[in-house]
Amino acid sequence: MYTDRILRCKDCGNEFVFTAGEQEFYADKGFDNAPVRCKSCRAQRRHTAHNGREVVLYEIVCAKCGEVESIPFEPSHDRPVYCAKCYREIKGL
Repeated sequence: MYTDRILRCKDCGNEFVFTAGEQEFYADKGFDNAPVRCKSCRAQRRHTAHNGREVVLYEIVCAKCGEVESIPFEPSHDRPVYCAKCYREIKGL
């Protein structure tokens, strides 16, 4: 049903492929619009805060399962820190 499409990144101007699999994923998630940035520009944008400053990521070890994960805030050392999966389990989300 889906076929690969060639799109142009609005940030860098390079062409990138919007694969059939990615299109199916977007449709499953209910996204109506195709991406406007290539993967590298999307990654760059994710690591930049809204005010233009770079987001600092802190590496933690989950207090429950021991997985290593990066978080966008400095953990306080007197409280346990959990990975996203364990946090959701603990909070019942």
